[in-house]
Amino acid sequence: MAKQGSLAIASTAEDRVEAKITPIVIFSCVLAATGGLMFGYEVAISGGVTAMPDFLKKFYPDVYASTQKLNINSNYCKYNNQSLQLFTSLLYLAALVATFFASYTTKRLGRKKTMLIAGVFFIVGTVLNASFNHLSVVILGRVLLGCGVGFGNQVVPLFLSEIAPTRIRGGLNILFQLNATIGILLATLVNYGAAKIKGGWGWRLSLGLAGVPALMLTLGSLIVVDTPNSLIQRGKLDEGRSVLKKIRGTENIETEFAEIVEASRVAEEIKHPFRNLLKRKNRPPLVIAIAMQIFQQFTGINAIFFYAPILFASMGFGSNASLYAAVITGAVNVLATIVSLFLVDKVGRRMLLLEAGIQMLLSQIVVAIVLAVKVKDHSNNLSFGLAILVVVMVCIFVSAFAWSWGPIGWLIPSETFPLEARSAGQSVTVCVNMLFCFVIGQVFLLMLCSLKYAIFLFFAAWVLIMSLFVLLLIPETKNVPIEEMTERVWKKHWFWKRYMDDHYEGDGVK
Repeated sequence: MAKQGSLAIASTAEDRVEAKITPIVIFSCVLAATGGLMFGYEVAISGGVTAMPDFLKKFYPDVYASTQKLNINSNYCKYNNQSLQLFTSLLYLAALVATFFASYTTKRLGRKKTMLIAGVFFIVGTVLNASFNHLSVVILGRVLLGCGVGFGNQVVPLFLSEIAPTRIRGGLNILFQLNATIGILLATLVNYGAAKIKGGWGWRLSLGLAGVPALMLTLGSLIVVDTPNSLIQRGKLDEGRSVLKKIRGTENIETEFAEIVEASRVAEEIKHPFRNLLKRKNRPPLVIAIAMQIFQQFTGINAIFFYAPILFASMGFGSNASLYAAVITGAVNVLATIVSLFLVDKVGRRMLLLEAGIQMLLSQIVVAIVLAVKVKDHSNNLSFGLAILVVVMVCIFVSAFAWSWGPIGWLIPSETFPLEARSAGQSVTVCVNMLFCFVIGQVFLLMLCSLKYAIFLFFAAWVLIMSLFVLLLIPETKNVPIEEMTERVWKKHWFWKRYMDDHYEGDGVK
């Protein structure tokens, strides 16, 4: 048995090396990754919209009145309103619920149809958001957009990991995050322009332009091929074999095909996929997936992108200057994600995460010191030079996140679960991510009001904790075929190997 297993692995390695980077793979991945474009746009658009006076006057007049009162509210508290924060964070609460339904459709209907469902949710939600005058309908639109996020974030990373050749899996998977960063930048630019529109309809333009990436995802889902893993799992062996040959650009796919068929057979024996996740052998990828989603949010990054214009305004920047600063950080986010696209399969996941931890920690401490000294509750002594320093430090922080926790936080969970647990595992990953997106989105302005400059120290402490977690517990997964993670990663890790089988269960546990 051992010899057969090792021969299978060696043979697989040969097949994987021969696999070509085919146009259909690149084309399918680019189209599928537009789900990230939609996600990023929705993450960033609400922060700019909720800072627009016309939007506030129409739906949140009490918040608008608060922002107009000089020296009444603290610089850190003028936007603190739970109902306003709910407009932003409700998206993630809806996504949290939707991801459980998405887990079912991803497994039973396939990756392709689940992307189509996500696109339809996005389109309907965008129409409701942009065209109605009642807050209740706009909120319903946010809920439907959240459903789109839940379905999209469930299926797109899985699709990318399964269709990509092993040696560039990390780079292609990061297309999702790259599109998310482009969406964030586009949303910030749209908000910058929409804020200057006279007549009170700029916020409608900001919300309505989400229809562009929504339409791209919907049309893309009709064009892309489904993954061989999904087709084989649903009993379409001939079609799965044909697609595998097409995407690998070679006839020599029998070892990989047999590997997927065996993984699919094991997956079909699982009647309760979420209960299966709790099995001992699935604990390593499950714990890491959950921890990475919590840590990703507690870097503080989404707090910055949710409320970038508001955050910079609270630091003392003027309204135009705050949006301009948000545009700069958005551009840095895109460029740094492109860096990760080229580095993640060369230097590895762990190295990027560890380097970024140091960079994020130092930049947050510097920002906290500057704000502590210069920005008080009712006064702001932030000089032009120090304001530039704050923006530079935020950019350093954003760049570190963008080549580490941003893309790799989605990459590692999507590539480490075995096929029988992959859909349910991705569902839990998205659910935890959306839950903590919701928590941060709902409490950030309250935390900013209460902690003031120390909010950056709060997130810096979390960065230190997560960096230690990476150092001790996250293994390197670059260049490891997706169906060989157990043999080549988990069974060789100093801590996680005890969860794999009887031989390793007692190893090192006294």
